Amino acid sequence: MNATVKPAKLIKGATGDWEMVIGLEVHAQVTSQSKLFSGASTEFGGEPNTHVSLVDAAMPGMLPVINEECVRQAVRTGLGLNAQINLRSVFDRKNYFYPDSPQGYQISQYKSPIVGEGVVEVELDGGHSVAIGIERLHLEQDAGKLLHDQSPTMSYVDLNRCGVALMEIVSKPDIRDAEQAKAYVTKLRSILRYLGTCDGDMEKGSLRADVNVSVRKPGGPLGTRCEIKNMNSINFIGQAIEYEARRQVEIIEDGGAIDQETRLYDPGKGETRSMRSKEEAHDYRYFPDPDLLPLEFSEAYVAGLKAELPELPDPKKARFIDSFGLSPYDASVLVAERESADFYETVLAGLTDKVRDGKLAANWVINELFGRLNKEGRDITGSPVSATQLAAIVDLIGEGTISGKIAKDLFEIVWQEGGDPRALVEARGMKQVTDLGAIEKVVDDIIAANPDKVAQAKAKPQLAGWFVGQVMKSSGGKANPQAVNDLLKAKLGI
Repeated sequence: MNATVKPAKLIKGATGDWEMVIGLEVHAQVTSQSKLFSGASTEFGGEPNTHVSLVDAAMPGMLPVINEECVRQAVRTGLGLNAQINLRSVFDRKNYFYPDSPQGYQISQYKSPIVGEGVVEVELDGGHSVAIGIERLHLEQDAGKLLHDQSPTMSYVDLNRCGVALMEIVSKPDIRDAEQAKAYVTKLRSILRYLGTCDGDMEKGSLRADVNVSVRKPGGPLGTRCEIKNMNSINFIGQAIEYEARRQVEIIEDGGAIDQETRLYDPGKGETRSMRSKEEAHDYRYFPDPDLLPLEFSEAYVAGLKAELPELPDPKKARFIDSFGLSPYDASVLVAERESADFYETVLAGLTDKVRDGKLAANWVINELFGRLNKEGRDITGSPVSATQLAAIVDLIGEGTISGKIAKDLFEIVWQEGGDPRALVEARGMKQVTDLGAIEKVVDDIIAANPDKVAQAKAKPQLAGWFVGQVMKSSGGKANPQAVNDLLKAKLGI
């Protein structure tokens, strides 16, 4: 990346500046039709306890069987994060009692995860970038869900999610402010969606993050961290970090000490609150799960998965810039979501001359189409103008059949009524006039009627723009602007 590194945002305290140190543990639900160790469905919703096998319910004698699709998806994610793939990994039991976990333990990975160290390049505002290290990615089971609002005297448990495969992606403590944290989660979610390994739907809980925050004097020793659990909104992650870091600075500057604890963020109040102290942290008594053999695969298996990976956001952005002359900003907008990039690629595929019109197509996708979709609260999957129709409009501009102004009228017709843009231009007489003879008479009439303006334009050639505007107006916007320009320069002798 050619971007520069932006200095992190410091907190101004009474005793000087403070630096945030942030690490994230992102839990991403693996895209798979069945659970990590059972054949039960992973479909969201459904009546409580209808997607539960005897394995999920921890019935005696039931043995887990690894789901190869989940392994495949974890390896593909590791490759997408430029991470080390461990050819041998081990599943461990993490022992703790909680009512929504019927086994009394969670099958996870401790010392030997499936994926080791990697890195994510994150772009920030102003063309800056930062590299965030990945510590590890491991596979584990999700727990069920306790429902406390179904009865005045009891809590109910829904085990539909119990045993669903999660990838826990642990960052290094490389994040230095809320903006970086938000950009990191956004980029991570984008990579997962491109890979198809997690749908990234935070509202459904498919992606959630635990955020570790501590503060220190810039460059000083690490402070005591607090963990904010189960964040399911990128904006809330930013707000929680800002609040929590400020809270810690105020406590330290008042002479207090930070307790290592788990906290929750209350978006209504905009503050974090204590959930439980880590002073009595569980000893999870990890040990290798005796029912599961170590997970082993070959270099050839990894190489096969790598060969089939889709083009990811960073290489796609570089290609858009190199091949079509897009600005880094425009390329970033197009690759941010896979659907947007796919739409633009389909527009490109419909162009007669991709090199000539690729940049023009990007402008139309971003400014006209995205602008209109945002205004009407629609997403790209519900666009009334298809990629093929938009390609036809861009083609018509590129080849000089219509002007940019006529194209906007054409876009409006296609948006409202649909139809083939080329056929519409023919049927409605929307072609721009390139016949110099027809334009010449209009130019002569305007020059003859405005001798004072002619004198001004000869003295100051940039004033010729007034004549161009007049000619365009009298031709109903159909005159070819380049032809008008050339003709005027010749007639005015400038």
